[in-house]
Amino acid sequence: MRDLTLRRLVDDERLLVVDKPTGLLVHRSALDAHEGDSALDRLRAETGRPLWPVHRLDKGSSGVLVFARDADAARALGHAFAAGEVVKHYLALVRGWPAPEGVIDHPLARDPERPSAGQPARPATTHFERLATFEWPFAVDARHATSRYALVRAAPLQGRRHQIRRHFKHLGHPLIGDSTHGKGTHNRAVAAWLGTARLWLHAVQIDLPHPDGGRLVVRGEPGPEWPPSR
Repeated sequence: MRDLTLRRLVDDERLLVVDKPTGLLVHRSALDAHEGDSALDRLRAETGRPLWPVHRLDKGSSGVLVFARDADAARALGHAFAAGEVVKHYLALVRGWPAPEGVIDHPLARDPERPSAGQPARPATTHFERLATFEWPFAVDARHATSRYALVRAAPLQGRRHQIRRHFKHLGHPLIGDSTHGKGTHNRAVAAWLGTARLWLHAVQIDLPHPDGGRLVVRGEPGPEWPPSR
């Protein structure tokens, strides 16, 4: 059974920052109406206090997740996100070997669940760096006896829905475990090889202005199931 424990990384009078496990919603959503469990519900029950989620992670993603403890802190952080004052870093496992580093500058439609045609495209930019490459001894394509994957660090400048997932699909290196934008044959093969079926996307670090002044940098290291970086 998957561990859905919420490990606290920062717990002060203004903010509560946790390490969200994969498979847990940030808050209840009509997009996953059958799911009654969420990080917000759990933390409100644990603390007995109101909390405001100031950003979101996909249900399948794991990593650093920030909640405000009061409305003023939530408002200040909302302005910081909108002004581009928050820096986020993610780890992702992708198909193939992308360039050692690069910038994906590709506008995205608002709703990734609908066809892009007819939707206005919004600016979206993601910087990335390749951290490690792997060539694993199983075949997904009959033309090759092995399969190649890479661990990358990604820094999205905006917070478009599924931004990293859609950008790496656009690049031709979709994330492993992504049932919406990825490739099912690779998802199944890697899950069998690593012994874990999940979306391989982890919010490893966030750098943001604290509501009381100064900057706060919080890291949440990936779990032992992740392939190591060099």
